[in-house]
Amino acid sequence: MTTTAEKTAAINKRKIAKLVRELLIELGENPDREGLTGTPSRIADMYEEIFSGYRMDAELDVSFSEETDAVVAKDIQFYSMCEHHMLPFFGKIHVAYVPSGKVFGVSKLVRLVEKYSRRLQIQERLTKQIADELVRMGVKGALVIAEGEHLCMKMRGVRNDSSITTIAHRGIMEQKEVREHVLALIYNPKSEMTRV
Repeated sequence: MTTTAEKTAAINKRKIAKLVRELLIELGENPDREGLTGTPSRIADMYEEIFSGYRMDAELDVSFSEETDAVVAKDIQFYSMCEHHMLPFFGKIHVAYVPSGKVFGVSKLVRLVEKYSRRLQIQERLTKQIADELVRMGVKGALVIAEGEHLCMKMRGVRNDSSITTIAHRGIMEQKEVREHVLALIYNPKSEMTRV
């Protein structure tokens, strides 16, 4: 059985460029005019980059033996594409976890965010997928907060400038006291530190 990752091992940039060229024609444009001649291949190259999450490995299996109460990574930038209108949404994600004897390299948390954000997505699912993968890797608890701005809401439809916040908590982070402590570390880092 072929997995989704194997199916998307490489995108067909030539076919994407052809489809973009056809789209330009359908929109009433001349894809051969100056300024558009290279657009189909540029878009194909861009899609390979911004949808690379389908082919990424966060490498969370690379961890280090270390005991600490909690790890909090704040303000991880993300860019994604809304699966409903294929318009960008972007913002920052905060990831916190309580390790179980091992910690992940700092860059691995950024890779984890990119693995799920660099694909057609919705913010609610993105938040849950990051938390779920951390739990699958054996942490005692995970808390993920995503704060996003959605061009599908700003440019079209309701044309509103609001932002969206989604939260997922798993394991020990479902305990209110632990969760509130970590939220204080994220949003008020100067507050008195107490042990998780």
